[in-house]
Parts: sequence; structure tokens; C-alpha cells
Amino acid sequence: MQSIPARPINTESLTYDILKTPVGLLGIAMTEKGLCNVQSRIKSEADYCGYLGKLYSVRPHRNAKKLACITTQFEKYFNSELETFSLPLDIVQGTPFQRKVWRKLQTIPYGETRSYLWLAKAVGKPKAHRAAGNANGGNPIPILIPCHRVILSDGGLGGYARGTSIKKFLLKLESH
Repeated sequence: MQSIPARPINTESLTYDILKTPVGLLGIAMTEKGLCNVQSRIKSEADYCGYLGKLYSVRPHRNAKKLACITTQFEKYFNSELETFSLPLDIVQGTPFQRKVWRKLQTIPYGETRSYLWLAKAVGKPKAHRAAGNANGGNPIPILIPCHRVILSDGGLGGYARGTSIKKFLLKLESH
């Protein structure tokens, strides 16, 4: 899992839940402002809880009821019943460049892809496609910030921090 430094948050405000999805266990976490973290390929609840505790320097609290709206939207997404999430995001980590890349990723429509080169140009750094790719890989809220929609200029998948099998699955899900 990623370890990008995050800003401090209120110790009572970090809640999380674990979802069973077609891509395996998915950890979701939110602050009082919105969804702040989504992690796939987690091994266990303890693993995800420990990761969140280190990343945010707080003890997260599991609260499935508080995250029910998020859970419902993920279920609909994985059942091809939802193309656009309507959740507030709280991006509490990353550099200004990373956050700029993450905002640009949110403009890629469902079912479409863009290249790493497009992404670099779109954030005003046309020669920084590797840096844009690294920022893409450091995305703390995948799926909602659709980093899986970025591919190589030649149409190849390229990398994916969560595993190319998950990237393939998400692109196929969205291609219906």
C-alpha cells in the first residue's frame, strides 16, 4: 500500500469499512469532509486499519453504517448500475502536482481512456509524462479518481499500482 504523507486529521473523524468486491477486499476510509482513501488488494481488516493509522497518525474506527452510502455506490458500480459516483472527496495527501493530476483524472469520462502523455499535457507539463504517471500511481482514491483509465499511447495497459488484472477488470466493466 502507498505511504504518501497526509495532513493531520481529527482523531475521531477517520472511519473505514471493508467491502467484498469482484476485485477482492476493498478498504474505504473517510473523514468528516469526504472519502479520503480506497485501497484494493488488502489482506485483512487489521492490515488496512494499521495502514490507515500510520498514514494519518490516528486510530481509525470501523463504521459500516456511516459509510453505507459509499458502500451502496460501490455495489452499484461493480454491478454496472452506476457510472458516476456522487461522493465528496477529501484529498488529504499528495503534493500540489499530484493533486493537480488527480483533479485532471476526474475529467476522464466513464468508459473512455487517455494516455499518460495526454495527462502530462493536460496538467501543463507535456514533457513530464513519467511524473504524471507516478502521480497517477499514487492516487489515494482509485476508481472514484479513475487512474485506471490512463493507458499507454500505443493502447497498451501500462502499469497499475493495484495490479494490471484489476485495471483490466475495471476497463472491461466500464466498456459495456
